[in-house]
Amino acid sequence: MKFVLSPEQRQFAASMDHLLTGMDTSAAARAWATGEHGPGLKIWQRLTELGVTALSVPERYGGLDATAVDLVVAFERLGYHAVPGPWVDTIAVLPALLDDEVLEGIAAGETLASVAAPPEVPYALDADVANLRVFVQANTVHVFAPTTPLPSVDPTRRLFCAEPGDRIGTADDAERAFDFGALATAAQLLGAGQWLLDSSVTYALQRQQYGREIGRYQAIKHLLADVVTQLELTRPLVYGAAVAAATPDRQRDVSAAKVAAEEAALLAARTGLQVHGAIGYTAEHPLSLRLTKVRALASAWGTSQFHRTRLLKVLP
Repeated sequence: MKFVLSPEQRQFAASMDHLLTGMDTSAAARAWATGEHGPGLKIWQRLTELGVTALSVPERYGGLDATAVDLVVAFERLGYHAVPGPWVDTIAVLPALLDDEVLEGIAAGETLASVAAPPEVPYALDADVANLRVFVQANTVHVFAPTTPLPSVDPTRRLFCAEPGDRIGTADDAERAFDFGALATAAQLLGAGQWLLDSSVTYALQRQQYGREIGRYQAIKHLLADVVTQLELTRPLVYGAAVAAATPDRQRDVSAAKVAAEEAALLAARTGLQVHGAIGYTAEHPLSLRLTKVRALASAWGTSQFHRTRLLKVLP
């Protein structure tokens, strides 16, 4: 089966790219890491105007009730531009977790959610800025107040300990919500990996060594070609998992996509650092934002070990 994005989906991705390219997401991410949420929330509102926050919300709550493929399109662009904020929790997980009027605030861009779902999601992301904090325990949903902030390999992912408080309802489908979180994270990894590749290619064509661009050397070409191959093999797995999101085989496809996206993004990160050299270690360079984000997302919404184990259980 040949799968291609529709013209509308390609235009949606292009619109997100156009908007985010002009908003200095790197500066917003660095501000977010220090607790200054203003620039990041401005991006949140602009993306709300594009309909990003309404994607997964049912029409009865003011949403677009879009497909999982549309969701993956959005998260690939969010990952590419390293947009800060609890996007996965808010627009991928919560609409799959609850059928409640609170989703009206999600669609309108007024509600930011933070979700903790132990054991695979033990810590709450950006609970200090979220105005809806949800703790999933089995199939029950509780609210929680953020407690101890924790250090993260990615400073833009501000993590907090969470303890369940008052029970507010029953999860509509906790396993489905988890899978949507893993799928959205896989799409973010794919987008971050593509940015790392694009940045590495651009740098290799500019940086000169021994009188010629380093991109002319076979060793560099082979490194970058390996990344291209890995990303291109991963992309159909991620989009295939989105197509299968409503089928009984969902878990198998989502776990395969998450593992493949993690491996591809980590390869892109290692190669990007090799190509950029010492400048890639500097906190001021945009590369550093993706290096730390890829490392953090690799274990978000299920570690590689978890998803590999789940694959072994469901494969014939």
